[in-house]
Amino acid sequence: MDWLKGVFTSRFVGGNTPFLYASLLISSMVFSALASSQINEAALLKKVFSVYQSERAVKRVKAWRTLVDEQQSSSEQQKLAEVNAFFNQLHFVDDIKLWGKVDYWATPVEFLGVAGGDCEDFSIAKYFTLTELGVAEEKLRLVYVKALSLNQFHMVVAYYPEPAAMPLILDNLDADIKPANQRKDLAPVYSFNGKNLWLMKEKGRGQLAGKASRLKSWNELRGGLKNNRMNLPLVSFD
Repeated sequence: MDWLKGVFTSRFVGGNTPFLYASLLISSMVFSALASSQINEAALLKKVFSVYQSERAVKRVKAWRTLVDEQQSSSEQQKLAEVNAFFNQLHFVDDIKLWGKVDYWATPVEFLGVAGGDCEDFSIAKYFTLTELGVAEEKLRLVYVKALSLNQFHMVVAYYPEPAAMPLILDNLDADIKPANQRKDLAPVYSFNGKNLWLMKEKGRGQLAGKASRLKSWNELRGGLKNNRMNLPLVSFD
């Protein structure tokens, strides 16, 4: 499996190209916005309690901020381990059950505030936290994969210690950080980070990206990040 460039089959691309290009365009902008966000911790914690009415929610967000403070001088290997373990404590739940929507991109604070989310939420929170800890974006990618055992699409974080190295995979399905070649249960589809996209060349790429069918999701998330959005879920884990 080529984790550096992603894998496409002609059959998969033919049926999913509009979705893929839309997702890639949105994702690139999402992480640019996350990377530039500023956090006022006192105001953040106050709003978390006001919205979720939960001391546990406040403690989770505060623990996240403490993690970021305490791990600044750690090795990158330790940062990976701490961040992966921290977020993997949260509940995995489908968007439709948690938010009443087929696809909802929770901000990291919403993910912590409600104590659960789907694979995208786990990966977004890990990616954002690692970049805040000083891990270069060039070493990180969000990878859409096919989880073969579940027969569904899934997202993980890939860490490249060197540009051509076999990446390490941070995942909520398998708590152990492993090299990608040991994850035989995952088939990569495409990858991206805040700066670049990795996608097999296809005709009509620019046109398809311009007609992104999921721009609404990006606009909603962009507004949510700007306004420090904290929506209430349909179910509570506290």
